[in-house]
Amino acid sequence: MAKTMHAPSFPDTSQSSSAQRVTAEQIEAGRVGKTLDKQHVFHTWSAQDKINPMVILDAEGSWVWDGEGNRLLDLTSQLMYTNAGHKHPKILAAIKEQADKLCTVAPQHSNETRSEAARLITELLPADINHVLFTNGGADANEHSVRMARLHTGRRKVLSAYRSYHGGTQLAVNITGNPKRRVPNDDQYGIVHFLPPYAYQSHFHSDSEEQEAERALAHLREIVVFEGPEQVAAILFEGIPGTAGIYKYPVSYMQGVRELCDEYGIVLIIDEVMAGFGRSGKWFSHEHYGIEPDIVTFAKGVNSGYVPMGGVAMDDKIFDSFREETYPGGLTYSGHPLAAAAAIANIHALRNEKMVENAARVGQEVIGPRLEQIKNGHPAVGDVRGVGVFWAIELVKDKATREPLAPYGQVPPCVPRMVAAAKDRGVLPWSAMNRVQICPPLNVSDEEMHFGLDVLDEVLAIADEERESDA
Repeated sequence: MAKTMHAPSFPDTSQSSSAQRVTAEQIEAGRVGKTLDKQHVFHTWSAQDKINPMVILDAEGSWVWDGEGNRLLDLTSQLMYTNAGHKHPKILAAIKEQADKLCTVAPQHSNETRSEAARLITELLPADINHVLFTNGGADANEHSVRMARLHTGRRKVLSAYRSYHGGTQLAVNITGNPKRRVPNDDQYGIVHFLPPYAYQSHFHSDSEEQEAERALAHLREIVVFEGPEQVAAILFEGIPGTAGIYKYPVSYMQGVRELCDEYGIVLIIDEVMAGFGRSGKWFSHEHYGIEPDIVTFAKGVNSGYVPMGGVAMDDKIFDSFREETYPGGLTYSGHPLAAAAAIANIHALRNEKMVENAARVGQEVIGPRLEQIKNGHPAVGDVRGVGVFWAIELVKDKATREPLAPYGQVPPCVPRMVAAAKDRGVLPWSAMNRVQICPPLNVSDEEMHFGLDVLDEVLAIADEERESDA
């Protein structure tokens, strides 16, 4: 019998309590905008006639307001980037002040705002990472990181994991290891994929995380040897895979990867685009493993997405390769002053307001324990995992066999229904294949998080019903 669902009560927070926040004029403007959207806007990763984009009229803190004026708790951080929440006043003020002072400047010139942003970013990274190439976002950051590694080593091949996502541009999407890489995008450019450790649904038939780490590392070493170490320029990892499922690698595995790279002179690139700048409860996710990358790529949380920005932070030995030799690449908006001003204000806000610490605490004390309860209460929930404000709920047909609710690369019919039901109850979740992912801003409150988890607990009954009907 279907479980009756009741919407939990909205938390009464200063950021979400204004019932009349969105006016009739705003709603009408949103409707006009949606008509124009349908006529003129091409949406990414979509069949254009099969989508119905949700209108966003306003946002503040952990909340957004949709085209009808309904407020929704934003458990997506949009695309996991509003780390400081929506409309943080200090970031807004910094952008406005910079616009009045100097709105734009070409990248060949020096600018104090860009320089200070680079200093602050490198200050958070290992001591020998002292230089940043600014990009427009994460995909081009990963593109340039690969180009640098190839030029630095004089080698061509780059290894990256299946179950990964590194961006939508031509090289970045081929580095990617999830289904978005497949035809018609597939064009390998010297990319070799390997199987990463994934203990929940092990590729290596492991019985423990320790065994998974050992077998996955042996597999990676074998791939390097088969491909020819003298031809491998870089190994690229997401510090914690995001789109691919939000799971930490075993510490011993990542430390073994670092040793493997050192042994063969391979550049270790850690993609921190999604997990960086506090989302994992540490400034960067590679800190969980006690390793130092040669290159770190970033975007999203560097300035909470207020103005587009990404970057490649490189250690001194990579930088030295381009002291006398020209680096053959650049971007018109590299280190744009408005984006840099937002980054400076964002980093200060994350630090001064202890948002990274809050993310770690909320994950440990609120999200993690409650998700364990949810897992025990829902037959369709096979696994819950995460850290900080970066979590995933994995849906399965059978908890014992861990068979996914839908085959890899497909979306179970219940997932869009669950998302719609959550939105009806005031929560905006993010989904991918067999997962619902929980990625609120770092400064989300306990009360807001309890509300969001209550709603997800309710709507997961839809997945339970689908599992039962398939049994």
